[in-house]
Amino acid sequence: MTSTADPLVGSIDVARARVETPGCTEVVHLNNAGAALMPAAVLERTIAHLRLESRIGGYEAAALETTGMEEVYGSAARLLGCGADEIAVLDSATRAWTMACYAIPFRPGDRILTGMAEYASNFIAYLQLAQRHDVRVEVVPNDETGQLSVTALRDLIDDRVRLISLTHIPTNGGLVNPAAEVGAVAREAGVLYLLDACQSGGQLPLDVDEIGCDMLSITGRKYLRGPRGTGLLYVRRTVLNELTPPMLDLHSAGWISRDRYEMRPDARRFETWENNVAAKLGLGAAIDYALGWGLPAIRDRVYELADDLRGMLADLPGVRVHDIGAEQCGIVTFTVAGAGAQQVKDTLAHQRINVNVSRTPSTRLDMEDRGLDELVRASVHYYNTTEELLTLRDAVHRNLRAA
Repeated sequence: MTSTADPLVGSIDVARARVETPGCTEVVHLNNAGAALMPAAVLERTIAHLRLESRIGGYEAAALETTGMEEVYGSAARLLGCGADEIAVLDSATRAWTMACYAIPFRPGDRILTGMAEYASNFIAYLQLAQRHDVRVEVVPNDETGQLSVTALRDLIDDRVRLISLTHIPTNGGLVNPAAEVGAVAREAGVLYLLDACQSGGQLPLDVDEIGCDMLSITGRKYLRGPRGTGLLYVRRTVLNELTPPMLDLHSAGWISRDRYEMRPDARRFETWENNVAAKLGLGAAIDYALGWGLPAIRDRVYELADDLRGMLADLPGVRVHDIGAEQCGIVTFTVAGAGAQQVKDTLAHQRINVNVSRTPSTRLDMEDRGLDELVRASVHYYNTTEELLTLRDAVHRNLRAA
């Protein structure tokens, strides 16, 4: 179990991280997979620009931050191991993912391969695309550990597969899907590969070349600790011209003549002209802050804390931990005998402990396959401490006794 007597854990200075996170004095925040606590540096970068807008005007403030906004793309490129021209900044991971998926020119008879733990928003998009374009959506079964079976995926490949689309870390469990192994299959087959990295961005290292994905989406608000209403889209430059964004404006394309336009030659063809400059600058600050700690160090700290929490909860009579996968991340899901997930969440909230609830409609295939209706979701980050995990454990135990 991680010791909190020493403020240095690996290469993470936990004491410093907590001092730089104002919210740590307010709550035990174990809802990082929902929205993490922002560091002071991110908060100040965001608010400073809003103050500037209030003083001199929005357009004028943006003009003074041309360099700062460009630096966001460089920071995102360092985060993902790609070129700045392969990055688009959008208002959410949902927008990023959707812009990429709906840009693919599907044909009747095409097949989309996805996983059992796919997120609802993604699967709804597949179903709509199936109706629009007469494509088939097929779910790759899991292996014995609960992760997507790479062997089964390989067996499903044929020349009709147009897209492999996968959620890297699902919303409802500790599972980390084998993204790089899936990427190897996609590359061998010459199939487009879209990775939803909404929960993995900021939690563990992501290198798009190592993963082998063609497109990848990330949110700012979760493990990156950025403002809400921010997201990133990576698009590999070699596939860019295969994709047509579902909408264009004067930023994503140029009006060349009365009857002709040209799309931008880079990933910013997926953006729109209007954007939240303050939030964008805050996202850049969040990325820089994460890179300052180092993603391998963040992953190690998060994984260790989550493993500790699983052990603490599993030792409680009446509590069952439901995480699956050969590799497990910072999301810990559990149920409490005699108490609904919402009841547990509300009880903890009264004690200033933040967790969340995952229900069937968010990951229907996986939840139904495992016979689950709802789960309590506790998600740790590197600024959490063992004392906070013990606080959660003790509160759950008290709730059990009172039930």
